[in-house]
Amino acid sequence: MGAVVLIIAVVSLLVFRSGTHLGWRSRSLSTPSVITQIRQLNQLATVRFSIQRVVGLTEPKIPLGEESILLIVQGDVQAGVDLADLRPEDVVVSDKQALVRLPPPKVLTSYLDESQTKIWDRHVTWWTPWVPYSPDLEHRARQQALDEIRNAAINMGILDRAGQNAETAIRQLLAAFQVNVSFDHRGA
Repeated sequence: MGAVVLIIAVVSLLVFRSGTHLGWRSRSLSTPSVITQIRQLNQLATVRFSIQRVVGLTEPKIPLGEESILLIVQGDVQAGVDLADLRPEDVVVSDKQALVRLPPPKVLTSYLDESQTKIWDRHVTWWTPWVPYSPDLEHRARQQALDEIRNAAINMGILDRAGQNAETAIRQLLAAFQVNVSFDHRGA
């Protein structure tokens, strides 16, 4: 979270400095200039959750028996808002006030940390030792783990926090121009 605040501060400073060179010394912004400044943030990843899970998957074998795998995984999920799609009607500026209609927060990336992911157990039932291991069982277990990690982050409120952090970032960005910001949200 500290890195996000530092990035916001640096971006705000750069925008402020570039704004003074563009004749914004009066710190009066137009709607197009506000949209341009916010769009430059692109996909604003505002929060990251790191989640651990144990995932098991079992596959029946023909004619009998089964193969199973147990993974211990750690994954990261990043969420934020995609500001590159900000439309002119999403920002209304008057005097020192701005109303910004943000796109809905979404999961931007999710991945397994391979250095922290381990196969805890993998076996074929003892009475069918001639049954070969399935080449894609581990891949399917990893995909299931990634889905579970993504869903767990959503259930833990990552999207709400991403929206709140995006509002804070934009508020800090526009504070350099002494603009008060209020927010409205687009539907999902």
